[in-house]
Parts: sequence; C-alpha cells; structure tokens
Amino acid sequence: MKHVINLCTIKQLRPLYKSEDSQNIKAYPVLKWAGGKTKLLPQIKKQYPSKLQQGCLKTYIESFVGGGSVFFDIYHNYGIEKAYLFDKNIELIILYKVIKNNAELLIHRLSKITKKYLNLTEEKRKNFYYKSRNDYNTFDKKADTSIYKKNWVERAALTIFLNHTCFNGLYRVNRKGLFNVPMGRYKNPAILNSNNIRAVSQAFKIAEIKQCDFSEVLEYADQTTFIYYDPPYRSISKTATFNAYSSLNFNDDEQRRLRDVFIKVSQQGAYQMLSNSDPTNYIEDFFFDELYCDFNIQRILASRMINSKGNSRGKIKEILVTNYSEYINKI
Repeated sequence: MKHVINLCTIKQLRPLYKSEDSQNIKAYPVLKWAGGKTKLLPQIKKQYPSKLQQGCLKTYIESFVGGGSVFFDIYHNYGIEKAYLFDKNIELIILYKVIKNNAELLIHRLSKITKKYLNLTEEKRKNFYYKSRNDYNTFDKKADTSIYKKNWVERAALTIFLNHTCFNGLYRVNRKGLFNVPMGRYKNPAILNSNNIRAVSQAFKIAEIKQCDFSEVLEYADQTTFIYYDPPYRSISKTATFNAYSSLNFNDDEQRRLRDVFIKVSQQGAYQMLSNSDPTNYIEDFFFDELYCDFNIQRILASRMINSKGNSRGKIKEILVTNYSEYINKI
C-alpha cells in the first residue's frame, strides 16, 4: 500500500478529530496486549517503592514495555522526568515512535482505514482484513529502528487496525516473525481513538523508545531510577506455552539471564519490580522462588484475559519480585 498524505490537509482536518486537550486526559494503552497490566494496576501500585511517591525517583525504565499501562500510570501520577521504554518487538517500537513523532499523520491514516472497513459487508471486511495482514507481513522485520522514518505511518496504522479487528485482540507471530492471527468477529470494532493517541504522544515526549535487549537497563540504572520488568511469561502448565509476542524464544535460560541483570542493577542502587506467572498455580514448581530467593516475592491474583477457551479464563496467581521492602501506602 502506498499513500501520499498532504501535511496541509492534516492541519485542516485536525479540528474535526480533536475534542479534548491531550494534556488534560490520561493516556492508556493503544493496543490490546496479552499480559497487559491495566486490570492488575491496583495491585501493582501497592508495591511501588515509597521513594517514587516521595518524588525521589526521577527516571523510569521498562524493558518489556508491551502495552505500557504501568508507564502511563507512573507518568500521570509520580512526576517522573525521563523514561526509557524498551522492547524487542519491532512493530511495537515502530508504532510508538510514530505516535511520538507523527500522531496526526497516524490519526489521519487510521481514520481512512476505519471508515472504509466499517462500511464494508461482512465478506468484504474479511477480504480487507486478510489483504491488510498480507501487506503487513511484507514489511522488513529486520529494519533499523534507530533512525525514524516517516513511511512508518502506514505500518503503524496497520498494527492498530489488525490489533483491534483480529481474533481476541491477540498479537502473535510465527517463527518467521509473521503475524498470523485470524480475523475476529466484531460488528463495530473501536479501531481509532484520536484523543488517546494524542495523549500517548504527549506522554512519550519524555521517553526514549528503543528496540533492544532488556540488559540495556544497565546503561541507565542508578539510585534515582525505578525499573519494571514484564517479560514473556514462563508457561504455567504443560498446555500453556504461548509467549510469541515476537519470534524470539524466551526460555528458562533467558529468565536466568534476566535474574542476573536484576542482581547487577540492584548493585547499581536502582529500585526494581518484576512480574511473572506463578508455576505453582498448577504444579509444585518453585522456579521463581528459587531464582529470586534473595529478593522480596509477593503473590497477587490476576485475571487471565486472553485465552481461546472461555472456561480457561479466571483468577490465577502471579508473582511480583522487588529488590526493596517498603511500599507506597496499601490502602
């Protein structure tokens, strides 16, 4: 797909989209994301370090940013001055860089896609979805994301479109890195929220967004830093093996490497929190209890939101690991 967008046209159209000042509304994730923490935030917030509430921690780092719900909460409530948002997922990083740098172009393109899609018959919607998915999979999966490119707008628009129209809002790729989720059954999917995109763009102004390994945190961590890790979850049963947010496998060796980084960053004085699945939900497996035995481990209840089987959705335990023991008030 090739589309030429006139910047003057964008300026003329902007009043049609804008109904609120992006600085006066709170940003929230633009994507549905497996393992997203929006519903878990009330419990996670209770475990934030008290130094964050006191305004002593000025830098926030998230090395598996995903949907970014924890970042948005901290951005709006705790006065951080700088953020570093990392992820290995190339489409996520490209999308976030487009939102940061070209929010209006993205809104304009998405509005056209949305209008066209919603006016199609069911059969034509299906053709449009799979054509869009095929186009999406032709993008270079090894592109250099360190230098921003304006032609990323179409790619970012398709990320949002596919995410909000695919089955269950699931992001999944195969070993070749190709998005392979089938179309969902939505009569009127909410594809575009222009006010939220603008609010997210505003929040990203303090952030450096980078496609990199989680160990990059070692370059930035110090005593004024709070870091949250939300890695691909370890399987919690023999049948729950999904962690394909990228084509890279995050196995137990990677979990151990992350633990080693957690230890090194602790030695640098940064405050850290890590979440993961709790293997003891189904079997007597104390993998994380042993891995993080020198740190504080809390167990919280989470809802399993993305699962193809409705009867498999429900409350399960998750693990929160911190390298500090004092929390923000728990009321």
